[in-house]
Amino acid sequence: MPLLDPALWSGKAGIGGWTATTGGTSPVVEPATGDVLDHVGAASAEDVATAAERAAAAGTAWARTPYTERAAVLRRAGDLFTTYAEEIQQWLIREAGSIPGKAAFETITAAQECYEAAALASRPLGELLPSAEPRLSMARRIPAGVVGVIAPFNVPLILAIRSVAPALALGNTVLLKPDLRTAVSGGVAIMRVFEEAGLPADVLQLLPGGADTGSALVVAPQVRVISFTGSTAAGRKVGAAAAEHLKRAHLELGGNSALIVLPDADLERAASTAAWGSFFHQGQVCMTTGRHLVHASVADEYIERLVEKADQLPVGNPAKEQVALGPVIDAGQRDKIHALVRTSVERGARLAAGGTCQDLFYRPTVLTHVDDRSPAYTEEVFGPVAPVRVYSDLDEAVALATATPYGLSLGILTSDVMRGLELAERIPTGLVHINDQTVNDEAVAPFGGVAGSGTGARFGGAANIEAFTETRWITVRGTQADYPF
Repeated sequence: MPLLDPALWSGKAGIGGWTATTGGTSPVVEPATGDVLDHVGAASAEDVATAAERAAAAGTAWARTPYTERAAVLRRAGDLFTTYAEEIQQWLIREAGSIPGKAAFETITAAQECYEAAALASRPLGELLPSAEPRLSMARRIPAGVVGVIAPFNVPLILAIRSVAPALALGNTVLLKPDLRTAVSGGVAIMRVFEEAGLPADVLQLLPGGADTGSALVVAPQVRVISFTGSTAAGRKVGAAAAEHLKRAHLELGGNSALIVLPDADLERAASTAAWGSFFHQGQVCMTTGRHLVHASVADEYIERLVEKADQLPVGNPAKEQVALGPVIDAGQRDKIHALVRTSVERGARLAAGGTCQDLFYRPTVLTHVDDRSPAYTEEVFGPVAPVRVYSDLDEAVALATATPYGLSLGILTSDVMRGLELAERIPTGLVHINDQTVNDEAVAPFGGVAGSGTGARFGGAANIEAFTETRWITVRGTQADYPF
């Protein structure tokens, strides 16, 4: 039987098994065609409350499970993501509009996230501390408890598993709320993998839903940690609600990342690098290159080469054709992209390529002569749009790069690596890539933004331990202490 046989989950959710939810069902729509592929259960606030109680009840046994067994489950899950890669990739292509290469990257990374998480299970649990008293003093890491994971539609498998896997490995139970638009590739696939890997019942539960479901998850009293990936606007609400209920929230939010092209950059490679940074997965990535800052001496040639790339990239149904860009996720996203492009042109920007769409297929777009009045330059577009702005010297480049509420990723293209590093030191971002574009991620690397892009590095190695455990102080005396009263 296939891993994702709809007979196992169609119209249901993973609450104590694949059961009907009180929130009804939601269609799984293929954005390239509009076809309904199947239906998933839509979790209500009542379903969240039930799942949270089950997760808390299952948490004690899972936390006490020997680390060797928890690690073994995670390793088996990694193997299963490889075994069923082709099947999961087909859902990523059809449900999320991914091109095959992007879908393959997601399954490869999902497996790697599980393997890296398996290694967390055997990490040291704490440290010995000095004490002025005759006692053994130690700080011990313990599971946080129930972890709520809220994941978005754009890279649904990776952006869910990179929280789910380490949280499970460290002894937590997890409630996963994927976006309803990608509930299979970002939710059902993960549930089925861990079922096959032997994860005990209720340790991981699936709650597909919208904003109301997410709100219920954040305020559920059993949930102690929220891992949220999504827009900055939604992240502010999640953070505020979590703070009100005295629980931790790890927020990985939006971005409007800059790629700075210095005058000594290889322009042929720069155009290729820049096109990938802006147009990969239709620009629907938080790290997308949203601002191209190019030195005046090379700007004309750079724009010419970037426009040539944009005009040549094929756009279409990735399930049927060999294309570079698939569809954007839905009509609302397409209309937002187009409105930002159109308004920018009305305010003086020039359309050098693209700016058109057919159904949900938006052409790679290059805008020139943008300034602070151009919303496609100042705002996160989340679409295949490359605004190019010219600078005259490095001080101006720094000023332009930092003039944003975001601080996620930064790319710098130059033949002088040390100058690139010096420039990066002047621009606050969570990620920096010298001689590469802004869209980069690895399971072993810390990941997170600053300012409007989130609450700092959270993913990868020790950052995951910090995110999904609590620190407890423990002291031990050989004999009972004496006190004066």
